[in-house]
Amino acid sequence: MKLVRHTIIAGVAAAAIAGAAYVALAPSAPAHVPPVTLITIQGEKLTAEDLRGKVVLVNFWATSCTTCVEEMPKLVDTYRKHRGRGFETIAVAMSYDPPNYVLHYAAKSALPFKVALDPTGAAARAFGDVSLTPTTFVIDRRGMIVKRYLGEPDFPELDALIERTLAEAG
Repeated sequence: MKLVRHTIIAGVAAAAIAGAAYVALAPSAPAHVPPVTLITIQGEKLTAEDLRGKVVLVNFWATSCTTCVEEMPKLVDTYRKHRGRGFETIAVAMSYDPPNYVLHYAAKSALPFKVALDPTGAAARAFGDVSLTPTTFVIDRRGMIVKRYLGEPDFPELDALIERTLAEAG
């Protein structure tokens, strides 16, 4: 009986490990950017259609998120490096982030890219129920999400991905 129980447990563990490996290695098909409308802190209206033809980094963040604030200068550097080649960055503040905090941070930090508010959480829901910050998406010229980062991206890897995506035809 003891041998049978150990064999069953070992078999279940092996199946779980194999399943986890499959999930980790299974390629995920790129998804279209959801049909959301963002309003920037300057009052500009942005739709998914407005972004077609550009490579776009969408970063969901919050002023209360330490990692978000620490990665913001790196996002600024990334934007400045690629902006002249059809690259756009949009920092989307989470619904729980007070708008005055977002406005103050964006002004104090002189963020050079678009900053949008998501007061109802509709954009976060549309992008797959984003709840953890930072969450960053890289979108190609055709409007396809090519990568999602949870937490601070590996910036050399992100830079290489942006370079490859910019080099692709739209």
